[in-house]
Amino acid sequence: MQAALRTSAGEDTGDLWVFGYGSLMWRPGFDFSERVPARLIGLHRALCVFSFVHRGTPERPGLVLGLDRGGMCRGIAFRVAAPAREKTIGYLRGREQVTKVYLEAMRSIELEERARRRVKAICYLVDRSHVQYAGRLTLAESLHLIRQGHGQSGPNRDYVLETVRALEELGYREGDLHRLAEHLKGAHESGAAR
Repeated sequence: MQAALRTSAGEDTGDLWVFGYGSLMWRPGFDFSERVPARLIGLHRALCVFSFVHRGTPERPGLVLGLDRGGMCRGIAFRVAAPAREKTIGYLRGREQVTKVYLEAMRSIELEERARRRVKAICYLVDRSHVQYAGRLTLAESLHLIRQGHGQSGPNRDYVLETVRALEELGYREGDLHRLAEHLKGAHESGAAR
């Protein structure tokens, strides 16, 4: 898969666009020259990936987001200046491809600005054939995984709440994700009161 991106993105020496839909929205970790709300058609944001590294372990997996088939996803597009292109791709691969649960792809996205530009951006799609693909879970199953999950990047709960906060800052609301966040906030507040 990396070779495919190198062929399409590697031949382009111009600026690079990166589409963030989860933690990349609130913690990109790379330098960028522009940050624009954007949407991707044909894929949707879903808590459908068992996290074995960043937000959980193989013994106590957490649950993180992936781009899954169908629908639409709103997120943030970051423009990376051409000189930082290869360094940014390397950083993203090191961060997103630890267990190879994501497929790296260049997809057309629409920047949600006055001009409504369409650009090609690097996106990380869930690999449905990977052992970490969780599919569609119930609210109770998701809550259990998120509450137990803690990995190299911290508690799974924080990941979900930060993602919801980032969506709210953009004026977006997603029913399932917000419902989970409400349960997680409630559990935290009642735990803090003890």
